[in-house]
Amino acid sequence: MGEIKNTMKVLVVDAGGRGNAIAHAFSRSKRVKEVYVAPGNGGSEFFEKCRISKLNRNKIPSIRAIDEIVKFAKSAEVDLVYIGPEEPLSLGLVDRLEEEGIAAVGPKKDATILEASKCWAKDFMKKIGVPIPDYANFDDPEEAKEYIRENFKDGIVVKADGLAAGKGVYVCESIEEALRAVDEIMVEKKFGDAGNRIVVEERLRGIEVAFTAVSDGKTVKPFGHAKDYKRAFDRDDIESLRDFYIGLTRKFYTKAQIEQLFREGKLINPNTGGMGAVSPHPDVKVEIERKIMEMVVEPIVSKFREYEGVEFKGVLYPVIMLVEENGELIPKVLEINVRDCDPGAEAKLPRLESDIAEISMAIIEGELENVEIEFSSDWCVAVCAVSGALKGREGLKPGYPADHYTSQPISGIEEAMKEAIIYANGIEKSNGGYVTTGGRVLTVVGKGESIEVAREKAYSALSKISFPGMRYRKTIGLDVEE
Repeated sequence: MGEIKNTMKVLVVDAGGRGNAIAHAFSRSKRVKEVYVAPGNGGSEFFEKCRISKLNRNKIPSIRAIDEIVKFAKSAEVDLVYIGPEEPLSLGLVDRLEEEGIAAVGPKKDATILEASKCWAKDFMKKIGVPIPDYANFDDPEEAKEYIRENFKDGIVVKADGLAAGKGVYVCESIEEALRAVDEIMVEKKFGDAGNRIVVEERLRGIEVAFTAVSDGKTVKPFGHAKDYKRAFDRDDIESLRDFYIGLTRKFYTKAQIEQLFREGKLINPNTGGMGAVSPHPDVKVEIERKIMEMVVEPIVSKFREYEGVEFKGVLYPVIMLVEENGELIPKVLEINVRDCDPGAEAKLPRLESDIAEISMAIIEGELENVEIEFSSDWCVAVCAVSGALKGREGLKPGYPADHYTSQPISGIEEAMKEAIIYANGIEKSNGGYVTTGGRVLTVVGKGESIEVAREKAYSALSKISFPGMRYRKTIGLDVEE
């Protein structure tokens, strides 16, 4: 493998907390001198060596600004680009960088189909024998509805085929809910062209795992795992659910009415991009990890190369459901992602003991088999503070994952940093302080030798932070039904 000096300049492409966690990992490398983040956010410079990328004194406008990202990488003479989100990958950023002779970690455009089309990925996994739920693909909404009416058992899942920023998945408890999901995706085009086709699949019950691996196209190695908490609210947080529904429907509900709707199962606790995560996943022991690698990850990478003639290089993140069959746990794939998880990365990467710069160069140079990837035995609990229900000029907004206010002043970040790692999802500097810019605002990570210690640190640090409308779940790190 090529020698890496401690003069490396790295560019991390990402706008959120995952990008900050990746940049933080690079900042810990003895081989790295500087870490640029594009476009980054107000928390990208919380860590030494890390700085926001600027081109002619201007920030890179977005993760989609491919030309500007390539221009910056050339002008700053970076040695390595590491791409966080799926969108720039599917726009061909790695291809463009390689054309300019710049090393990049991430799959090329033609390999992103594994995430960019859920329908294609399901058909591919079925063909190569990777365990998946029963499913059917549709480009006609009426045919999809007919299939739902005929096949509904204990819940059903409806997914937009294309990229929908993690929001195009509906886990439905009733036929009515599933039919509504079809309309939202295919008829109302809530996610644009991403909803031209859909996957309808059985709802699996089991243990969900955010599992990641790295590949250089030939060798694949585990890259850590996390337990994700996707529901917006804790099950007993009736007060927050009430505020959310009043903001969403613009109708007034008493607490008793909300409790009644909850009991009747008519109150949907919405899925989000993630409200927190724990790493390692408490249920993934060595044997389960081995099973996931053998049954899922290795076949996907090797058969993709064999059948499609495409080498997958980068981070592969299959979302796994461990389902009990004949007394043993079988890993079934809900979907494939071609990048690291979020907020799983924020819980996982602080535990990475190996040098991420060394791993990255091994991926690029096809030398992954010669690199050891080690994580510490510590636990990390990552809790997301989000923009919740808030009354303002435009009335009551329900908050994340629906409409929310931004530009709210944040206090206590510096205090919280004394107890935990703070990654920023959506903040910017303003008047010497920070304000909110998104739905997910901060991810607060506690680290300790037990899950209890890590939880205590995360929640203690969170108690120091405040902004108008701030909301977070109290059960991250606990064994609760999602």
